[in-house]
Amino acid sequence: MSLGDVLDVMGGLSLLLGLAMLVVAAVGLFTLPDALSRQHAATKAGTLAIGFILLAVGLWNPTLAWWWRILAIMGLLMATLPVASHLLARAAVATDPAAPRREDAPRVD
Repeated sequence: MSLGDVLDVMGGLSLLLGLAMLVVAAVGLFTLPDALSRQHAATKAGTLAIGFILLAVGLWNPTLAWWWRILAIMGLLMATLPVASHLLARAAVATDPAAPRREDAPRVD
């Protein structure tokens, strides 16, 4: 078995794992009870799934040009998804009367 065959098999497994994580994120998005749980499933599992899919792309195209693109995409995702998740959580807490209340937290009533 050559190195190319091993990379193809590892890429396929990484792609399948990424697709399975996307399904888990989608199921969580539709079945979890509140907004905080749903945004957690969408951002955390979605980021992990995209990471596995990009790993598969990198294993199937093992050139420096592809790896720079993959690293740039992952860097942008790691920089923006936590901020988006935090803003969604703040909006959910600010508008949900059943959410845990802090004295200094802004409320939209």
